[in-house]
Amino acid sequence: MSSAVKIFQGRFGRVALLDMNAPLVGHAHHHCHILIKAGGADSAFRVRGQLAPLTDDLAVLVNAWEHHAYEHTAPERTMILALYIEPGWLAEIQRSLAQSGHPHFFSQSTVQLNARTRKNIEEFVLELWWADEVSPMRLEQLLFDLIIEVIESCSGWRDLASLLRSRPPAAMDPRVRRAIAQMRQDVGQDFDADALASQAGLSRAHFFSLFQRDTQVTPLVYANVLRFEAAVQRLTHGADTVGDIAYDLGFSAPSHFARFFRSHLGITPTDYRRKVNLFEPPMEARDPQL
Repeated sequence: MSSAVKIFQGRFGRVALLDMNAPLVGHAHHHCHILIKAGGADSAFRVRGQLAPLTDDLAVLVNAWEHHAYEHTAPERTMILALYIEPGWLAEIQRSLAQSGHPHFFSQSTVQLNARTRKNIEEFVLELWWADEVSPMRLEQLLFDLIIEVIESCSGWRDLASLLRSRPPAAMDPRVRRAIAQMRQDVGQDFDADALASQAGLSRAHFFSLFQRDTQVTPLVYANVLRFEAAVQRLTHGADTVGDIAYDLGFSAPSHFARFFRSHLGITPTDYRRKVNLFEPPMEARDPQL
């Protein structure tokens, strides 16, 4: 079974060091997602319908709301440094990085890592290993510097003209917005695509088409993202038992909840709660020289 070595959660999103030996189902995140091999066997993700190798020299890049799946075929385990980055946090530090939440922020699904970047990744992983003594301020600085180093050659975030051209659509269809609001309200209910389509006054096919156009994913994947993130927040910030969280989120048994959680992250809810380190916002804002 896959397991978590370390997990850090804060206003930056999540940083997880995962020891993986099994695949994950197709899923998405609202985060800007970067996956780096930290050790073990080579593996791969499937992004945009194409295989994206995860090796010593290649990191995998996944845009916000981009459907992807982890594929693990090697008999050996793979240690993965998984960055789930909040676009809003990046934008606070560097305004042009507000586009990190754009569905086309990364123009490619892999990026080549040079020797210097690999060395910095190794130092970052070692720092996390002893993270009981790392301040939130230092963690955020290390994380930001590492992100910039990895994406420098592949996102075009310094190009103002590119930034303006790649602005997201000005508005989402109001029927899709209402459906998402309903999904957020009913995160603990069984997903019912037909009911959502009916409430929107659309056929199922038209509703799915509009929803995917505006969100990049199917309604079911979106609903699963909402449910997974609600689970993470409850596990991190609350004291409710895993069983209570499972029932509140609409699972008929804790084992079903554990299976759902593990299929999206590779670890169980109990493992997540045991391994997560919650980092409070630093007292001072960072002002990097870019």
